[in-house]
Amino acid sequence: MTTPIEDVLVSKGFMKCPVCELAELGSFREIEQKRYLRCGNCQATIMAPECRLTPDEERAVYQLHDNDPDDAGYRRFLSKLAAPMIARLPEGATGLDFGCGPGPALARMFEEAGFSVALYDLFFYPEASVLEQNYDFVTCTEVVEHLFQPAKVFAQFDRLLNPGGVLGIMTCFQTDDDRFDNWHYRRDPTHVVFYREETFEWLAKRYGWQMDSPAKDVVLLRKPL
Repeated sequence: MTTPIEDVLVSKGFMKCPVCELAELGSFREIEQKRYLRCGNCQATIMAPECRLTPDEERAVYQLHDNDPDDAGYRRFLSKLAAPMIARLPEGATGLDFGCGPGPALARMFEEAGFSVALYDLFFYPEASVLEQNYDFVTCTEVVEHLFQPAKVFAQFDRLLNPGGVLGIMTCFQTDDDRFDNWHYRRDPTHVVFYREETFEWLAKRYGWQMDSPAKDVVLLRKPL
């Protein structure tokens, strides 16, 4: 939730981008009574804070998701990130599935490949102690688009990773502005941040991460040794 001061700042176009925290957000679109803002620095698109769901409304949407770890179709979807990431990890690597949801299918896939994986999810696995450790890899699938304060979370990812560790992110990249209004990703009311490839390039440069995009809507970011 935002404070009254934040709401005024956003309405006047003075609020800093929550992804890069450098540039002021500018007006982008108003669609179905929802306002969207654009950062001229990192190119992220942001839903105006006053348009967000409440935490209870957000949780209710997540509970509708079908994330069955045994669902073959869902596992194929997750393999876009899992397969190239597993190929890059050393034997015995330990990881964290950040935002794993109620059915941590991705964590199971990594465990089946011989890796140990801790779970964290604000709504379903809110064990804060796992965020006080360090890992060889962190996975974050279909999560970063939900973040109200992404800059703080990306800084947290950097702290969580051991030197040489890999952060794997899956989210639909925003590309063609002309298609934004009818884009299925925008229509999900829990999606509040939309990233372009340029956004991840900016983040990689900010943290000194090596960036690789092995599949559509997947980015792997390696922390330097």
